[in-house]
Amino acid sequence: MQQSQRGFTLVELMVTVVILSILAAIAIPSYTRYITRAHRSEAQALLSEAAAREERYYAQNNAFTSTVANLGLRSSTGLSDNGYYQLSISTSDDTQGGYLLSATPQSSQANDTECAVMKLNALGERSVTGTASDSSTCWK
Repeated sequence: MQQSQRGFTLVELMVTVVILSILAAIAIPSYTRYITRAHRSEAQALLSEAAAREERYYAQNNAFTSTVANLGLRSSTGLSDNGYYQLSISTSDDTQGGYLLSATPQSSQANDTECAVMKLNALGERSVTGTASDSSTCWK
C-alpha cells in the first residue's frame, strides 16, 4: 500500500514567486506615484493658507511680509503639517502682485521631479518648476 503525499512541487512554488514578483514590480511604482500626487495637496493647502494670511497682513500693515513667522502659521518655520513642503516668501514687483509664495518639497516628497517647487503669487497665478509639461496637472 502506497501513501499519497500532498504538497507543492518546487516548480509550482517558483511559478508563484515569479507571478508575485511581476505584480509587485507593477504595483509598487504605481503606489509611490499615487502617494506623491496625494502629498501635493499639502503644498496647495499651505500656499492657499499663506496667501490668505499675506492678504490679512497687508490689510493690517499696508505692506506684504517676506517673513514666514509674521504670517502666524501653525509652524513658524514654514514647514507644512506633515513636513513634506517648506514655505518660502519673496516680496516681488508689481508683475507678481507683491509677493511670491513657494512650496519646496522636503523628505520623501523631494523625489517629486514632475512638480518640484509649487508657486503662487499675489495675482493668484499658479506655477511649478519641474518636468511637468503643464502646471495644471500639478494643481489638481
